[in-house]
Amino acid sequence: MLEKDSRLLEESFKKFYFEHFDLIHTPKNPEMREFGYQKLNSGMNRHISLKSDKELHLLLMTQIPSDVYCSNARYSFPSLPMAEKDWQDAELIFDIDAKDLNLPCRALHTCKKCTKCGNVFANSDQCNQCNGIKFETTSVLCTECINAAKNEVKKLTTVLTMDLGIKKENITVYFSGNEGFHVYVSNSNYEKLDSRQRADLVDYVMLKGAMPETFGAKYNFAKSQFADIDDRGWLGRVSKQIFGSKSNKSKLSRELISEGYQAFKKRLETVQTEIGVRVDPNVTIDVHRIFRLGGTINSKSGLAKTLCKDPAKFNPGQDACFIDDDKVTVTANCPVEFRLKSKKFGPYHNEQLTMPKYAAVYMISKGCATVT
Repeated sequence: MLEKDSRLLEESFKKFYFEHFDLIHTPKNPEMREFGYQKLNSGMNRHISLKSDKELHLLLMTQIPSDVYCSNARYSFPSLPMAEKDWQDAELIFDIDAKDLNLPCRALHTCKKCTKCGNVFANSDQCNQCNGIKFETTSVLCTECINAAKNEVKKLTTVLTMDLGIKKENITVYFSGNEGFHVYVSNSNYEKLDSRQRADLVDYVMLKGAMPETFGAKYNFAKSQFADIDDRGWLGRVSKQIFGSKSNKSKLSRELISEGYQAFKKRLETVQTEIGVRVDPNVTIDVHRIFRLGGTINSKSGLAKTLCKDPAKFNPGQDACFIDDDKVTVTANCPVEFRLKSKKFGPYHNEQLTMPKYAAVYMISKGCATVT
């Protein structure tokens, strides 16, 4: 990133941290957590111990990090190297990212930056300036993608509360600061689970690897008795997805049996894709990962990782955008449209523009603009 762009981002982030300390807190048992941070154009600093909000705020103002992280794990010695930390337990965290949902709309709000000439383009696999075929991709906020991610949050919350016995008050949802959501589970019976056990839990949440026999298929398939719609957990959800209603079950069961075991297995695989919760399994499985700290800036967007008291009503372009609206002049090369604070921006094609700082910071973070 160019120095003039880094300078604008650093100034904007420092002002944010100074004005919004109230949004940023150390989690429960901070003295047992590992903290980390990055600065623009620099690597990761890990294995940091912070014992209070005061120490955290001092770090924010002296280091002016682009990104701040904290472990979900608790350790006896969080500042020591990983092998010496003495892991105690870790909260469950699930990552739902819109890019993993692969919606048809993604092509309409994805930019590609040519690694050869730096040109930003869209809707092509070849740079329209130098014909290069190597590029980095980034995307801007999309209502359809955010709503789809919210639906996954809702599905996940249902599975956690109804199937795993987790109290709703122990589930916390954050907008990630870019295009997804982080779902935290605290004070649960699952905090001692190791990576392998968490992998099994994630498989359950995703409805991964479900066998036809679980849902009523018999060795003699003609004698199969499929799960009822009213059954608890995935049994009832899968049955409802397949049969739709109780009145349809008898007729559709006969049709499924006539089609045979392999056809039912294939149908079940389709249902898994349709109703399984789509999370990034690697995030939940990793018991040593450090996560973006709630309330801090995401340098991929300039938006903040923000608590969602009501995910259904949360509007990231409005509710997570805290950079001020002072005027900044940039050269913008953003070939797709986006909205922040209820205002539309783009598309821009190598245009010099004066715009609110929050929009300039967003585009610079995405690699689609530079300070003029």
